[in-house]
Amino acid sequence: MSKETFDKLGAAAIASSVRAGDASPSDMVRASFERAREIGAGPDGLNIYLHSDEAASLEEAEAIKSRAGNAADAGVLAGVPVAIKDNIASLGLPTTCGSRILAGYVSPFEATAIARLRAQGALIVAKTNMDEFAMGSSTENSAYGPTRNPLDVRCVPGGSSGGSAAAVAAGIVPLALGSETGGSVRQPAAFCGVVGVKPTYGRVSRYGLVAFASSLDQIGVLGRTVDDAALGLETIAGYDKFDSTSSDEDVPIYRLSALGKSGSNARGPAAEAIRIGHSPIPPAPPPGATTLEGVVIGKPKEYFPDSLDASIRDLCEHSLDRFRSMGATIRDISLPRSPLAIPVYYILAPAEASSNLARFDGVRYGLRVDPGKGLKAMYEATRSQGFGPEVTRRVLLGTYVLSAGYYDAYYKKAQAVRTLIADDFRSVFTSGVNAIFTPTTPTPAFPVGAISDPYEMYLNDIFTVTANLAGVPAISVPIGRVRRLPVGGQIITAHFDEYTMFRLAYALEAALGTEAHQ
Repeated sequence: MSKETFDKLGAAAIASSVRAGDASPSDMVRASFERAREIGAGPDGLNIYLHSDEAASLEEAEAIKSRAGNAADAGVLAGVPVAIKDNIASLGLPTTCGSRILAGYVSPFEATAIARLRAQGALIVAKTNMDEFAMGSSTENSAYGPTRNPLDVRCVPGGSSGGSAAAVAAGIVPLALGSETGGSVRQPAAFCGVVGVKPTYGRVSRYGLVAFASSLDQIGVLGRTVDDAALGLETIAGYDKFDSTSSDEDVPIYRLSALGKSGSNARGPAAEAIRIGHSPIPPAPPPGATTLEGVVIGKPKEYFPDSLDASIRDLCEHSLDRFRSMGATIRDISLPRSPLAIPVYYILAPAEASSNLARFDGVRYGLRVDPGKGLKAMYEATRSQGFGPEVTRRVLLGTYVLSAGYYDAYYKKAQAVRTLIADDFRSVFTSGVNAIFTPTTPTPAFPVGAISDPYEMYLNDIFTVTANLAGVPAISVPIGRVRRLPVGGQIITAHFDEYTMFRLAYALEAALGTEAHQ
């Protein structure tokens, strides 16, 4: 394997090469770090990485090398470099959540998702930049400076998992972990032209994910291709005794590369027509083939407003035409409470954040600023200097909506509307619709510093936040470019039906081919 091809190889191809002895895990680590230096991933360049240790990664690679000769022991991710968002606890590298208040903090334990990656031979090469405590849509809110989009350095990579998305887009790693609370994997995936997956709430353990809003937070996957993302989710999904919210639902094989020509899966044999929870779609066909007969894809009117960028609308319509050419039926649907999602989210998420972030007080870990005027003064000084303006804004908002006299008017009412939003999705999926297709974002990536109004920034998540509120899985797939910047299309399916989501994503990726990146 040549260094020239590393930045274009998928995770499965790298692992296969390592298991076959054509490349060593150390080769992959060196190639990843060389690529990072080549594109300037450090703070003086794109500012993608916050923490990395090449020497430690090479030592880990040598340990993997002894396993690589035995395919059974090597793991499906043998020798694959993986980047991790800086709010997912790791051994060896700091976990700072992009915040001054956790500067230099190294966790004494590791997230279950990372442990599962390591068990399959993955090599954790870096922790990536992010909006502080995952609060943002542009990775401009990091205490360590903004990350820049590797496809256009004048623009943001999206957020809050912007560093992870940029690492994949720049060819430093084929696979990265991010986290989602309101779209923080899918939105940066769309802005950077990669694939981003938000699984069903409970599909992946949250153990080791620093909490922002516990009823919404999830670990997600970013990959160069749908196959990369499928392999990543397969690896980290499943029940975890350390997370009481994790589900014991069976995790099927998501990868086409592991299914064979028949498309068979643990759920049952392939079939032409699919219905949720039953037969899967066969492997992605060549463009024009009619293999999705019986598949119904919903197009919600609320996600295609008149204000949607006309070029993004055209790319979405082209994607829907591709689905039609494969035999799918496109049905106009309605998710009537979707317009309420942003106000509901920005009541519930800050409320949970105000509770979760109370632990950062300068006493137990992280930054301590003690002016010598008592405990309360130490709390105030530590939090004032440790938290940035966006975190401060959301903590104050959350404290307000939970305060006496406002709890019923805001928080309780928002919870009721959240239930109605989830009911809308449930009604659609029980009406014969297998999946929903929407834009991922209302615009392509915007210039660094272009949006200063918080509410305008929050609207970047207008198409993604509903899936978090409802707890359903969703994936963003590149569908083309607008003004030379990537655009993503979003596929949403019913709870724990990531299988159908991936089958449709594979089909769209194959049907669009190089169009998706032009």
